[in-house]
Amino acid sequence: MRRRVLSGLFGVVLASCATASARTCPPPARGIMCLRHASAAVPGRPRDPDALSAPRVRAMLRDFSAALRREYGVTDERRIPPVGRLVIPVRFHVITDGRTGVLGRPVIDQQLRSLNAAYGGTTGGADTGVSFRLVAADVTTSQQWFERPHDNQVAMLGALSRGGPGTLNLFTAAVGSQVLGFSSFPQMYRLRPGLDGVVVDYRSVPGGPLEHFSRGYTAVHEIGHWLGLFHPFEGGCRPPGDGVDDTPYEAVPTTNCPLVKDTCPAPGTDPVHNFMDYAWDPCMTSFTPGQGVRIRAMWAVYRAGQSGRVL
Repeated sequence: MRRRVLSGLFGVVLASCATASARTCPPPARGIMCLRHASAAVPGRPRDPDALSAPRVRAMLRDFSAALRREYGVTDERRIPPVGRLVIPVRFHVITDGRTGVLGRPVIDQQLRSLNAAYGGTTGGADTGVSFRLVAADVTTSQQWFERPHDNQVAMLGALSRGGPGTLNLFTAAVGSQVLGFSSFPQMYRLRPGLDGVVVDYRSVPGGPLEHFSRGYTAVHEIGHWLGLFHPFEGGCRPPGDGVDDTPYEAVPTTNCPLVKDTCPAPGTDPVHNFMDYAWDPCMTSFTPGQGVRIRAMWAVYRAGQSGRVL
């Protein structure tokens, strides 16, 4: 889950589904993981019930290696047959309570441009070889879904998602003042296909009112998980981290927008500008080449052959 970092209030951001009322999230439906949100690193911090444990991350990486071996006879993702550019169809679902949350087509188009710039490398990082193409947009009025999308993800995603594992179903709703989004992982599709998708706060789209989180990068971050990427701070300074060779180990998530940060003894400073960290949107600029390779390999073993299109 992507978390909003509240400047001046909190220093270190750790996993939590805390809301302004200190209410903890209910147990999540299996298959969805919280991603970007803010909470205090203080005793008594609610535990994020959607956060992946270190053993779970290792198990998912082992499953990925096993899938590579079954499909391609190798465990090195760099050795699978290369393909052309991956064009992912996007179905954009706007959830509103009837008064707030409505996004017009210009905002939706700008969110798609933000995705394509980030994943295409024009913001300063590697070109991942992935592009996004809007194929449908709809508006649904439901106060319950709008105000509590995490609690109602089973009904909401089940009713509106279309297209199979190769189609990105992207939802906007009032995710929260601290919690900005949540997403599924590709490995989870075979277990709960009805929960495959990405949900972000409607205020985090390009030009939205959330200070420091208004460039559409919450969707970039969450979709990174939908494509198979973990946070660079997974497991702290211990291997395997996020499992990608060119993202340095990171002990704690990045907050605000620091010039530099180095929290692990391994070579390399923390990837503070990486889209999979927790920095402010103006600080986020890049994916690494290795993350691009990981995305495409994850697609090949978990999502290919459905609605995705390779050029």
